[in-house]
Amino acid sequence: MIRAIRATSCLLLFCSVVLHSQPQREAALWNFFESAQALQSVKVENGSISRTSEDATDGHAGIKVIFAGSGSTSLRFQNAGGPWDWSAYGGIAFELINPSADEISYSVRITDNSSNVVSGNGEIGPGLKVTYVYPLGPTSPADYGMVGAPPFPGIVPVTYVAKTRIDERHVREFVLSFAKPRSASGVFLDNLRFLPPVSYDTIVDQFGQYRRENWAGKLKQEAEIPLRRKQEESEIVSTPALADRDEYGGWASGPQLPPLGFFATVQRDGKWWLVDPRGHLFFSVGIDSISLHESQTLIEGRERMFTWLPGADDPLAKHFGYADQVLYGPIKKGRSFDFYGANLERKYGANFTQLWRSFALDRIHSWGFNTLANWSDPGLFSRKLVPYTATLGIHGDYARVSSGVDFWGKMHDVFDPRFAAAVDASMRKGTKKYRDDPWCIGYFIDNEIAWGGGEDERQHYGLAYGTLAADSDSPAKKAFLRQLRGHYKRIAALNNAWNTDFKSWKQLLQNSYRPNSALTVQMKSDFQVFVAAFAEQYFRIIRDAVKKYDPNHLYLGCRFAWSTPEAVKAAGQYADVVSFNVYRSHLETSFCPPELHKPCLVGEFHFGAMDSGMFHTGLIMAPDQQARAELYRQFLGSALDNPAVVGVHWFQYVDEPLTGRTYDGENYNIGFVDVTDTPYPEMVGAARAIHATVYERHSAK
Repeated sequence: MIRAIRATSCLLLFCSVVLHSQPQREAALWNFFESAQALQSVKVENGSISRTSEDATDGHAGIKVIFAGSGSTSLRFQNAGGPWDWSAYGGIAFELINPSADEISYSVRITDNSSNVVSGNGEIGPGLKVTYVYPLGPTSPADYGMVGAPPFPGIVPVTYVAKTRIDERHVREFVLSFAKPRSASGVFLDNLRFLPPVSYDTIVDQFGQYRRENWAGKLKQEAEIPLRRKQEESEIVSTPALADRDEYGGWASGPQLPPLGFFATVQRDGKWWLVDPRGHLFFSVGIDSISLHESQTLIEGRERMFTWLPGADDPLAKHFGYADQVLYGPIKKGRSFDFYGANLERKYGANFTQLWRSFALDRIHSWGFNTLANWSDPGLFSRKLVPYTATLGIHGDYARVSSGVDFWGKMHDVFDPRFAAAVDASMRKGTKKYRDDPWCIGYFIDNEIAWGGGEDERQHYGLAYGTLAADSDSPAKKAFLRQLRGHYKRIAALNNAWNTDFKSWKQLLQNSYRPNSALTVQMKSDFQVFVAAFAEQYFRIIRDAVKKYDPNHLYLGCRFAWSTPEAVKAAGQYADVVSFNVYRSHLETSFCPPELHKPCLVGEFHFGAMDSGMFHTGLIMAPDQQARAELYRQFLGSALDNPAVVGVHWFQYVDEPLTGRTYDGENYNIGFVDVTDTPYPEMVGAARAIHATVYERHSAK
């Protein structure tokens, strides 16, 4: 799930004239804010804009976007004189000021003359003034298979992941939208200007770090590595595992429940909890992807970015790999390299895997975590030192349905009998090695699948729209028509309710149907019934298969990133725990409402900053490492104060590669450790402090 924070840079579309020199164009952009007349060309939906000197950061005036009503406020820009040409510039910088006490969410949509679209969304925190840059042309990270680009000094890069690229020589339209929070009346935009391109040549040093900047903790020479290892070993000895914990990390002196030998759930005094195999209350605090398999970065076609790569006779050449499934960027396969693995070999020796595992487990205990969360190394599980969550997928050949929110692929067609067979086979095989292990908390099945979701009908009922657009072979479409025929009996009754003119049920089945207007009341009701039945079918089939082959462990849900109320309700009906990946600065008090009647778990959250040489903050930005650590404490505190939450899992253990992980180019500062296997001391300190309070705080009235 991507919340790209680059969006508002495209406000440069305000400029209604095309000038040839960069200084002239920058002046014209600034003059836009100075000109009240130019504002009249902007179409504003559900709000207004005005010139203002308040919070102006350069010149005499900026622009204030004033929210109205309860929905989103949108600004739409088109150039009457023809498309804009942004291709000669490296980026567009701008300032966004949030004067409110709430986060403000925003989204952007940019379209070129060929109707190619890129879009993104993000949040700016309360009281912040942030300078962003949207990379363009020769600086665009998408052209290098990366999400974040090398930074402009002092400016936060605003980047995105898109399956398509726009033609920046012919930008046709820009739409900027803000979701109005409770207390915010508007935001300020100011100081827009073009920036020159930045070079990607020799930006990575021999350790996989950014070469052009220095920061606290940067590794300068290999001789530092053993010294850092020795120092951390001493710190771990001086800060052992938290007190008042049993061997599973449960609350040793807390209430004693009947031990079941495996993990379970319980609700006591209005609070949901996990229960560990000894019968002690357990709140799961974990880290995702404690693994050696997430750090390969693409080398092929990008060799000039690296100052060092091992020769064929170098022992570190073993860390070369091959990427054959690259989703984004111009290079779709080729050689890759693992700088993190090479640094681990420098630190622990040629046979580093076992020492790395031991050190990682020591860290987990010392830092106060009690869960090896999703996608972690199974070699850690066998040590029987920290509870873990298992991850199972569904493998097979069966039909799919598009919801319109198909970021990781289309949705399972749950009405295809082959889907149920695939689930049964996958659960039979996948649960075999975990069935009798008390250290396994339970199973996540799937991750961030395409439920649809969002504010408008097309997103909310995306699975219904996608099903009706399918061909006659679609099992989901046949199921939808069975529902409709059972309700309306005659096609004429459906036509009357839907305002359509189908000649027969056969015509509806055999032809792709895409509603081109707002849904009627009856259509909305029918769509809702269908997506609810779809969700119930999905969760019931998986629940039944999991419990058939492993009645001992919990079914932890599908890790919602996109969701609908119908899907969440069905998860509560069939899963033991409902899981969500939540990229916000804190959990709202409404998260996981009581009417769900099940506990909830946060499968992913993270924050990142730009002061440690990385190219992107991740999905939620912090100004620096100290603020990042404070956001961790704040998020975990909001989870502990929520009576329905039974765990939170941070994504992830190590920063993503500086030049992007191979399959989608993500290069976020989201690790507890960096590429040199050096912990971020601010994050470790915040984690130890808040983790020590977990049981007392979650049990408080």
